Amino acid sequence: MSLKRATGALVALSLLPMSVSADEAVNIYSYRQAFLLDPLLNAFTEETGIETNVVFAKKGLSERLEREGRNSPADLVMTVDISRLNELVEKDLTAAVDNETLDSNIPENLRHPEGKWFGLTTRGRMIFTSKERVEEGEITTYEELADDKWNDRICTRSGKHPYNIALFSSMIAHHGEEEAQEWLEGVKDNLARKPQGGDRDQIKAISEGVCDVAIGNSYYYGNMLEDDNQREAAEDVRMVFPNANGRGTHINISGVALTKNAPNRENAVKLMEFLSQPKAQQIYAEANKEYPANPDVEVKGMVAEWGELNPDSLSLQTIAENRDAAVKMVDRVDYDN
Repeated sequence: MSLKRATGALVALSLLPMSVSADEAVNIYSYRQAFLLDPLLNAFTEETGIETNVVFAKKGLSERLEREGRNSPADLVMTVDISRLNELVEKDLTAAVDNETLDSNIPENLRHPEGKWFGLTTRGRMIFTSKERVEEGEITTYEELADDKWNDRICTRSGKHPYNIALFSSMIAHHGEEEAQEWLEGVKDNLARKPQGGDRDQIKAISEGVCDVAIGNSYYYGNMLEDDNQREAAEDVRMVFPNANGRGTHINISGVALTKNAPNRENAVKLMEFLSQPKAQQIYAEANKEYPANPDVEVKGMVAEWGELNPDSLSLQTIAENRDAAVKMVDRVDYDN
């Protein structure tokens, strides 16, 4: 089955064999949904004449690449979260890219030291507070989440979710394991309920009065504000940029990696270059209420109205390397129970 221009459909991975097209299209395995990629890929094809094929999946892409081995038709993997990118590296499924354009456009802390993945957009791991029950400026840092004043007032999703693991990994990097664990124990003591749901559910919980403070990614808040069914809940909360006046707000990324056995490497690298440049960066960031990874690209629209993001400059590779320690820390404090 040919997947020529398959980006418009969300499809079951197991049902989609992919073949390399005769015109050397770039074949992409993606954890990002089609509607986010279509504008980018259409612009790339219009500019270069190079076509693209996409397989979307919610999970299992690294396993598929392992099964396919040298016969894999995939040239690129596009995904969210540093842990998924790092998993590809650890399984030896990516190839290093030494490219002046990519190195120039993507900051060092947002790319693998050997070019085995590159960040494309960023999102902040924000603190959300009730506009009614929490004064503006009453909480400004991640560290304050462990303060006794927030006892029974905080909601989060599972501590084992990759977005939280990345945040906890950054706390280990900044404070060391012992102090980070004390902090996480304090956050757990302040939970209003057992960790559950997704980031949007934490914002809804504030609106419903279940808790007063929550942790969530910035783009969920933006997408809720544009959803008629969720706007009211989002308008009940205030978004806080944690540690904005210090080390900066923890960020995570969406990113891209060249596969180890890419059959069409040359065109795949051309697409990677395109994705790092201002035109594509603007399209991609605006499509999902994120921040461009390229620091020369202006933040526009709703995201710009939130205020300036001062991102933590900690290397995402360092966060990836702390992942196992963070997972064990979550288990030790029994965070989810």
